[in-house]
Amino acid sequence: MTDEIDLGASPENGFENEGFGGEPLPQVAIITQYVKDLSFENPNAPGSLQMQGQPRIDVNVGVNARKAADNVFEVELKITAKADVDGTATFLVDLLYAGLFGLQNVPEEALEPFCIIEAPRILFPFARRIIADAVRDGGFPPLMLDPIDFGALYLAQQGGNGQIGNA
Repeated sequence: MTDEIDLGASPENGFENEGFGGEPLPQVAIITQYVKDLSFENPNAPGSLQMQGQPRIDVNVGVNARKAADNVFEVELKITAKADVDGTATFLVDLLYAGLFGLQNVPEEALEPFCIIEAPRILFPFARRIIADAVRDGGFPPLMLDPIDFGALYLAQQGGNGQIGNA
């Protein structure tokens, strides 16, 4: 048995299913999220687990989006982190995390910004946790990635080389 809750959103209260000019409002749904590929390497274990000193960590992030079906887009977030101490590799973690997003009534000019900015913003906290857990499970302190401003990366790329799809 399912209970329905009436939140009072009705045309009488000013809530419409249509925007200005009678156009239907855009709708976005997260259909699913999933790990497409995950790799963790600890090439110098057990020696790398006993190294002294601060590791140098290089993090690379990429975004790719493609149309999967009518009104459905797959957005991939690729995160690679490589750590070394004095030139000796300690770990490498590589994650390809994706989500399927259902989009309806979204204007054509808003599709790319959604897929390259907003969808990765939704996926990132989940991918961040997977990276942290993989590094911790490899015997190191969890790698807590800083939040990423996908909007700024998108704008920088638009002004730079014009390539779209990788942040």
